[in-house]
Amino acid sequence: MDAPRMEDAGIGELIGQLTEDAKDYARAEVDYVKAVAQAKVAEVKGAAIAAVLALALALAAAIGLIVGAILTLATLVGPGWATLIVVGISLVIAALLGWAAARGIRKALGAQA
Repeated sequence: MDAPRMEDAGIGELIGQLTEDAKDYARAEVDYVKAVAQAKVAEVKGAAIAAVLALALALAAAIGLIVGAILTLATLVGPGWATLIVVGISLVIAALLGWAAARGIRKALGAQA
């Protein structure tokens, strides 16, 4: 849009031009923020995929460790007792980790731990 000449423009035209310029500026800012957000999402996307894959592999390794412990212990106490022992120990460790996580979250949120 061509800017009106200052000496020929009335106050109404100048306010109209100012309004249009402000709208154009706001649109440009919104487009800029969108572009920055899309770039950040693209950067984080690869890292998030890698984190999920790492977590899946760690879970598979933990399952393998538990199965291996059951099979190893089964030669000493039998498969039933071995399963009970390994699952019991796993549950105790999970409970302790859950307790520590809950305590840390309460502390971070400002509640008494």
